[in-house]
Amino acid sequence: MPESLYLHIPFCIRKCLYCDFLSVDYSDIPAKNYIRVLCQELSLRKNEARMLKTIYIGGGTPSILPEECFDELFKCLRDHFEISSEAEITVEANPGTVTKQKADKLVSLGVNRLSIGIQSFNDTELKTLGRAHTSEDALKAIEIIKKAGFQNFSIDLMYAIPGQTEDTWLQSLMRAVSISPEHISAYELTPEEKTPLHGLLESGALHMPEEEIILKMYDQAIDYLDFNKYEHYEISNFALHGFKCIHNLNYWNRGEYIGTGAGAHSYINNRRSKNIKDIQLYAETLKNSVLPESESTVINPEEALREFIFLGLRKTEGIRLSESEKLGLHLAEACKELIDEGYMAIEGAFIRLTRKGLKISNTIIVSIFERSGL
Repeated sequence: MPESLYLHIPFCIRKCLYCDFLSVDYSDIPAKNYIRVLCQELSLRKNEARMLKTIYIGGGTPSILPEECFDELFKCLRDHFEISSEAEITVEANPGTVTKQKADKLVSLGVNRLSIGIQSFNDTELKTLGRAHTSEDALKAIEIIKKAGFQNFSIDLMYAIPGQTEDTWLQSLMRAVSISPEHISAYELTPEEKTPLHGLLESGALHMPEEEIILKMYDQAIDYLDFNKYEHYEISNFALHGFKCIHNLNYWNRGEYIGTGAGAHSYINNRRSKNIKDIQLYAETLKNSVLPESESTVINPEEALREFIFLGLRKTEGIRLSESEKLGLHLAEACKELIDEGYMAIEGAFIRLTRKGLKISNTIIVSIFERSGL
């Protein structure tokens, strides 16, 4: 049974130009109604979980919710689920929505980890992304959460932003390290179709950095963060000792989890399911005391092996060879050429992607599927 719970809050100040996640502009009454409906789903799922070891409230921008919504949500969680006294409880936040009152409220409710979507400390780059905050807002937010007593917070950064240079990326990395987060996520911007950013790139109004520059930015992140004691433990994630994100590690280890909220995904008993994306239809379904699933798939053995490889190699430690052998995968043999070419390596009990391999991980993983007969 799952020990991890995800809650999707689909409200934002405004949608960023690059975002293709399920999110809508915030409005007070719809948001409060949504929390009530989300609590109905939590009630229906109360018998699906063991004691919860991780809770992750993502979005969207959960921190945009009024304090009374958090009160209602956490009362519902504690009424319906057993939560470990040592559970990692994360809330995602936008710097422009962090106030002293809200930070204090989250601490009082037992939230012990914040994930702050900063993306850049360069105001020009923030405007390019359509972010609803400035670099000054970000620094003020960090000051607030530190004073509130948070001892574990993560910040998101983004590289390959149109107009970004190696110098401005390094400046963002340096500013990030200077505020001492326990965790840093550094994501490459991928312009998704049907987003405004994609349209601006197609029209020629904006231009992505050259591929060679993007690869250098990734190297910069790895080298600079390593120098400052941040362990590179997943393709895009770095943590000080003892502060890896437990919730996300559960995903990469193919652990079970419950996903609640519009558009959320679950993985339980070898079955992946997805909730209805349409917020109104999601609510109407729950009013009839019916789980709002729109898709459900039982993972067959071949798909399970592909997931094992794809998710396992996201982690920089890689895949434990003994585990792969138990599943009938002979990765050391199948990947011999990739090892010889420097894309993979065997270290102790693990086979992993090298930095060279991480840079083209999707290509390498497809190659591994082919070599393993998947």
